[in-house]
Amino acid sequence: MQILAGLGNPGAKYANNRHNVGFMAADAIARRHSFSPWSKKFQAEVAEGRLGGDKVLLVKPQTFMNLSGQAVGEALRFYKLDPSAVTVLYDELDLVPGKIRVKVGGGSGGHNGIRSLDQHIGQNYRRVRIGVGHPGAKEMVHNHVLGDFSKADREWLEVLLDSIAGAADMLVKGDDSGFMNRVTLTLRDKLQPTGEDDTPPPKQKPAKAQSHIRQARPQQPTAKLPETGPMAAMLKKLLGKD
Repeated sequence: MQILAGLGNPGAKYANNRHNVGFMAADAIARRHSFSPWSKKFQAEVAEGRLGGDKVLLVKPQTFMNLSGQAVGEALRFYKLDPSAVTVLYDELDLVPGKIRVKVGGGSGGHNGIRSLDQHIGQNYRRVRIGVGHPGAKEMVHNHVLGDFSKADREWLEVLLDSIAGAADMLVKGDDSGFMNRVTLTLRDKLQPTGEDDTPPPKQKPAKAQSHIRQARPQQPTAKLPETGPMAAMLKKLLGKD
């Protein structure tokens, strides 16, 4: 058995926050793979199911982010599992929006949920870091992570979450590189930029469209990568372009 834990804060107030992208990923996995209904256990909401033939427990700690390790630790001890059986999905400031990285072990990087997990179960667990971008200044971080994803963000976020859910079986198998590659390729195939900022494109002037990222069919080659601006930098990093 393996545990997949998505981190976030409980309650409607926080539901759409960037800090709750781990909860969103867990929900996407549960929907995609027909897990059991969510129930309360281990100071968390849990759902059971299978990924690639392996039994998996999805966990969403309800202790608030800073105490996430309490809930995951309880589940780990109840099932007598080693920390290596745990995979945690959470928001990462140091990755551009939409980019993911997977690693085992390491420091908390200032993330309070990860710091709590390290305290309760050690550091030998898999971390799926989901990029939400950095606001640019330390004093802006709190409001950034506790702020909601914008309407424009939702376009790429929904594709990302669906991609994570679709490749979740690879996480259970321990194929971290395969997981990252599949998610990245899906994003590249399904998303196509149409401008440099978040301004919606005017209906009468599609050539000057200024939306964030729009879902597009792969066979439509007319959209052009922005050469400058924040979206250009994000997409170059996300798609590995120099």
